[in-house]
Amino acid sequence: MNTDKIYAESIAKEYAPKNNSKIIALKKLDKKAKRPAEVFAYTFGIISALVAGTGMCLAMHVIGSGIAMMVLGIVIGLIGFGGTAVNYFVYKKLLEKGKAKYAYEIVELAKEISGEE
Repeated sequence: MNTDKIYAESIAKEYAPKNNSKIIALKKLDKKAKRPAEVFAYTFGIISALVAGTGMCLAMHVIGSGIAMMVLGIVIGLIGFGGTAVNYFVYKKLLEKGKAKYAYEIVELAKEISGEE
């Protein structure tokens, strides 16, 4: 087997012009519909977890000391835990909205691909 030939063909495939098929367009539309919800969910989840962690540190006297800091830590921790609790539900709403926005285009393209008209 000629490994040089196989290697040359694999390199040539990387630089060959890509065929913009309908499947690729369908995948791009699907990603475009889902991306805003995913970005929000990850960002809001990370921020909520950090807020909850800060509250826990205050409540356990890792940061600060005194009863006032403990009470403040409990309040901040509950806010962070509340944020993580609602994150999934907000994600689902944003995902529905994104899917509804691109539903017509995605369905039409899928029909074209499958040959139904």
